[in-house]
Amino acid sequence: MEEYYSVIDQHQHISEIVYALKKSNSEELETVTEILSKITNLPLEQIKPGLHALVENLIELRELPFYEQATPEAWSQALTQWVESHRSLNLPQLSDDAISRESLYGERG
Repeated sequence: MEEYYSVIDQHQHISEIVYALKKSNSEELETVTEILSKITNLPLEQIKPGLHALVENLIELRELPFYEQATPEAWSQALTQWVESHRSLNLPQLSDDAISRESLYGERG
């Protein structure tokens, strides 16, 4: 089944989260950057892109899977895409009688 977000949409979504985190936690991120600079002996300008990438990777880990976040419309779209992806297999179709209540449940229906 295809992902709920396209790769581009997902990356933009994660970038928005990182931006919000940077804005609301700027002091903490600055402290982490300074600590990493001391540990690695690298200048802050080299640490910041790496820290940004690390935060993005950590956010990706916490993202909910499709089945936990999808709306009914997204489920419908995903199911339709899945069905369409199988059309080229030319599988035989079931008749209306084959999927009727009587044929599924017999005398119990």
